[in-house]
Amino acid sequence: MREPKGRWYVAQTQPQAEFRAVANLERQGFETYLPRYLKRRRHARRIETIKAPLFPRYVFVRVDIASQRWRCINSTSGVSRLVCNGEEPAPVGDEIVAGLRRREDAAGLVRLEKHQRFATGEPVRVIDGALASCLGLFEGVADGDRVAVLLDLLGRKVRVVVDDLSIVAA
Repeated sequence: MREPKGRWYVAQTQPQAEFRAVANLERQGFETYLPRYLKRRRHARRIETIKAPLFPRYVFVRVDIASQRWRCINSTSGVSRLVCNGEEPAPVGDEIVAGLRRREDAAGLVRLEKHQRFATGEPVRVIDGALASCLGLFEGVADGDRVAVLLDLLGRKVRVVVDDLSIVAA
């Protein structure tokens, strides 16, 4: 296998134009990399999972500065500018892109570690569903994307399991 020529650089894209920028850069002969992950978002009272860029408004571009016309990247549709250090593009280490690619699953999505947004015992408020506006204490992660909360209902503590996007800090 032949070693790819050039180094990785970062191009800043226009808002929500990462995919358009990648398509246009590849059409010009540049190798690109747009790391994506599964993102859960709340939209119109429902929660959906979408494939989203890991670094919104940024894509990696492999360029051989010596042989490729890199300045045309700045005028590519979907691209705002190539990130530079002074007049020269600022290179990104190959190990950074390689590290991101190692974390990808079979679908090409970067796997992110789950972490708790709240500490056990931290006060939270439910913002969605039948228990909206109820105050309680964060108890822990229940399963997958759901969390356990202790709510004070009818004079006693009741453990309920809700979606993790349904609570905010109180």
